[in-house]
Amino acid sequence: MLNQNSFFKVLVVLFMVLMCGLYALPNLYGEDNAVQISGTRNTTVTAALEAQVSEALAENNIAVKSIDFADEQLLIRLPDSDSQLKARDLLDVELGSDYVVAMNLAPDTPEWLESLGGTPMKLGLDLRGGVHFLMEVDMNEAIKKSMEDAESDFRTALREEKLRYRAVNVRDGYIDIQFRDEATLDKAEFFLENRNRDLTYEEMDDLVLRARFSEQKLAEIRDYAVKQNITIIRNRVNQLGVAEPVVQKQGADRIVVQLPGIQDTAQAKEILNATATLEFRMVDQDNDVRDAVNGRVPPGSQLLYEGERPVLLDKRVVVTGNHIIDANSGVDEYGMPQVSISLDSEGGNKMSRNTRENIGQPMATVFIEYKATGERDANDKLIFEREEEVINVATIRGQFASNFQITGLGSPKEARDLSLLLRAGALIAPIQIVEERTVGPSLGQENIDLGMQAIMWGLALVLVFMLIYYKAFGIVANIALALNLVMIVGIMSMIPGATLSLPGMAGIVLTVGMAVDANVLIFERIREELRDGRSPQQAIHQGYDSAFSTILDANITTFIAGLILFAVGTGPIKGFSITLMIGIATSMFTAIIVTRVIVNAVWGGRRVDKLAI
Repeated sequence: MLNQNSFFKVLVVLFMVLMCGLYALPNLYGEDNAVQISGTRNTTVTAALEAQVSEALAENNIAVKSIDFADEQLLIRLPDSDSQLKARDLLDVELGSDYVVAMNLAPDTPEWLESLGGTPMKLGLDLRGGVHFLMEVDMNEAIKKSMEDAESDFRTALREEKLRYRAVNVRDGYIDIQFRDEATLDKAEFFLENRNRDLTYEEMDDLVLRARFSEQKLAEIRDYAVKQNITIIRNRVNQLGVAEPVVQKQGADRIVVQLPGIQDTAQAKEILNATATLEFRMVDQDNDVRDAVNGRVPPGSQLLYEGERPVLLDKRVVVTGNHIIDANSGVDEYGMPQVSISLDSEGGNKMSRNTRENIGQPMATVFIEYKATGERDANDKLIFEREEEVINVATIRGQFASNFQITGLGSPKEARDLSLLLRAGALIAPIQIVEERTVGPSLGQENIDLGMQAIMWGLALVLVFMLIYYKAFGIVANIALALNLVMIVGIMSMIPGATLSLPGMAGIVLTVGMAVDANVLIFERIREELRDGRSPQQAIHQGYDSAFSTILDANITTFIAGLILFAVGTGPIKGFSITLMIGIATSMFTAIIVTRVIVNAVWGGRRVDKLAI
């Protein structure tokens, strides 16, 4: 008998529709205005902080819906945006710099739905609002780091060339190399001029050769610092799972970051603002650390601390964080947290050479973090404070190169945060958030309303047309169209980091019209078969089978166009292409498979004299 549903096909349709409907459901519950509190690298949010926060809010008569403690974060839900602003300002002062306090929009999804992974669809900055950061790059530190790299390069090159020198020191804007005699100085100047053409050289008194970066090289360093930091910030945003971010240069030394549709603004602020990296240095075995603690630090060495324990280190850096290409957190054989590091080829060669020459000697891993002091220099540039801490000291047991592990970390969270920071990239120069704005949802709500009106009007007109023109079969098409919208919302809600923007809503409107095209082709083919004298059952069967290839060809070509837009486009173009491609896939499913199942259930497998089409 023609047009009968198989049990498997009905099961697939029910599963897909129910699954998408389930994950679309959180969008009906809305969101709460919230303030989120997260710990910094040196502090952890505990349950004890909940009582302090609750008491502070009560004393200032700020109404609270609930306070939730989970995943070492405190989430305070508030009844409105005014209470949210007051709570954020109060807690910023109350908790100080020990914690990150940020405004957030927390989904009001029921716990049973959250336990199944249900979350509402994220809306873009143009719809819901979001967070806008203006970040400033410390150019002085970028130039200083380039100077330190050049100093290290000078030492290695002169040793390999067997040109003996007394000292190499980085000064304010230049490098001084002191030699033992005039002849060696002349040979070194000739050698370095041909080797490092980005620097200018000048002979000074006391057998000193002074090297400076050329103006062209300084401009390249500044430009590279901004461009590289933009790349790294984009990587960090990707680690946060933010879709359609805006990260772009503004002026000579500033970067604009806009994060739409994010669920964790506190983490975004912490990760974006973090300016940390690692350095690997040898421990100074030739001098007594007790003398350094008493203020007598020998030249070429530096006193740092591993917790409370003083460690005397060689100032020369073996490998910097710039060479790290991957970092993953885990546990060692004793169940203690560790971070596995992978270096690039240059970093691997440096590490291999150093470990080969220093087997049996201790090497330290130094964590470096730059923090803004809030003050500015004479040129109105932010002043950063460099904080250094030894996170572990290990004896080199054998030669290793590109892959190794860092141990001695305090907690799994510290290991995860450090691996995220290193995996996203070591910043070329420290950055500081100089402006933070929460973009209000007023314009966004207007855009949402207008976009929803466009979708509803388009949907209503299509529904009326299909109902009038195709009668009972029009009802089937309308059911499929409604399910198509539910499936688009459900799939968008399931995709991690997917954000619906205004162009994305335009893609949905376009999909509403395209979804009906397939049913129009099928229904017109059924009408044609009926006019040719086919029986209703044969007409239905031939209508679906004959129209399938045409529908498939048309949708594949449109899908390819959407794929190209996604590959080469940015921002809004990507948003449009994502909803378009999802809409094409769901419309194919609903227009061909779902309607066929409904039509077979209503008219198939029995004697029918006339079709209401």
